[in-house]
Amino acid sequence: MTYDIKNINLAKKGALRIEWAKNDMPVLKLIKERFTKEKPLKGLTIACCLHVTTETAHLAQVLKEGGAKVFLCASNPLSTQDDVAASLVKNSGISVFAIKGEDTKTYYNHIKAVLDPKPEITMDDGADLVSTIHQRSPQEHSNIIAGTEETTTGVIRLRALAKEGKLRYPIIAVNDALTKHLFDNRYGTGQSTMDGIIRATNKLVAGTNFVVCGYGWCGKGLSMRAKGLGAKVIVVEVNPLRALEATMDGFEVLPINDASKIGDIFVTVTGDINVIRKEHFLAMKDAVIVANTGHFNVEIDIKALDSLSKAKRIIRDFVEEYTLKDGKRIFLLGEGRLINLAAAEGHPAQVMDMSFANQALSAEYVAKNHRCMEKNVFKVPDDIDRNIAALKLKAMGIKIDKLTKEQEKYLASWEVGT
Repeated sequence: MTYDIKNINLAKKGALRIEWAKNDMPVLKLIKERFTKEKPLKGLTIACCLHVTTETAHLAQVLKEGGAKVFLCASNPLSTQDDVAASLVKNSGISVFAIKGEDTKTYYNHIKAVLDPKPEITMDDGADLVSTIHQRSPQEHSNIIAGTEETTTGVIRLRALAKEGKLRYPIIAVNDALTKHLFDNRYGTGQSTMDGIIRATNKLVAGTNFVVCGYGWCGKGLSMRAKGLGAKVIVVEVNPLRALEATMDGFEVLPINDASKIGDIFVTVTGDINVIRKEHFLAMKDAVIVANTGHFNVEIDIKALDSLSKAKRIIRDFVEEYTLKDGKRIFLLGEGRLINLAAAEGHPAQVMDMSFANQALSAEYVAKNHRCMEKNVFKVPDDIDRNIAALKLKAMGIKIDKLTKEQEKYLASWEVGT
């Protein structure tokens, strides 16, 4: 068994933390029980490029119980929980290639390591794994039958590949499942981002001008949580519909040039490049906090910040102080990487329960149906989405109504009107 982790002796602590997370993942537990009996992934090798967290550990164990050989690497250099990686290796017999804080070269070497066993299924978060595959010759990974993708950024990249006719195998966009983005992106990102910012800075959020760049599902959740902590939330958007929605939700909407002058805390969550740039740094007040909770560290123009600065230092864990040439200070959190995983523990297990249930069931679906799937990006089948929602409600002890036969007939007909 091959692996590359920080310290195998961290396994005991990691096992306890994985056990704690499992308490809040009842849907995945039910799937694991079925997978253990049915072995729907028997004989398959799965290469996973995901955040190596306690919740991911549970997913990896479920996939293994389903009969798969699982190889796991990190989908971000700062998101790995080293004790979890150690526990997966020592206690679960899963090959992990991930070290918190690994450099870019090591990061991509780890991605290559999970591809060495010639997987049939890929499970990605951000599409770095799939991108690496597509930079190689088609013959090198001709054994891959299908894949899944976890997050918005990755889905965007994969749809671009598919649009150009270059996607080599079918991939299910787990992010697009309603039981994923409506909950994980909104409630998970909202809470965990605030958690990361507060852990890193210990700053009071109440009374601040809190600038959220991007009002997708993640931005909506973050805005909601910042408002709940007493911040005055300012939303920056380029999409008129989302800007209108933010306005109707009670938030102030401003261009980034205007928001730069008054913001105290800035968080990017757009999935795009250079959202906060040189001119914005120059307009900012002294001692502002700048963070990112999008998947890649491209949303903040760190090179521009470097060029404007005469000095920089690490003043707290995950807080880098940049002193500009005029003496103004800007505090960058977590190297501009997603702060909820860099400085905190990522999404709570309760929401990852649904996200990873989608991953597990999507892996089962492609294992059974890949032969009749085109080389394209697909949504999670509706019956999987609904089943996960129903299982989650059941686990929470919540009951809902069912349509009567009369109501079902009415909704399926056209004859009856006023």
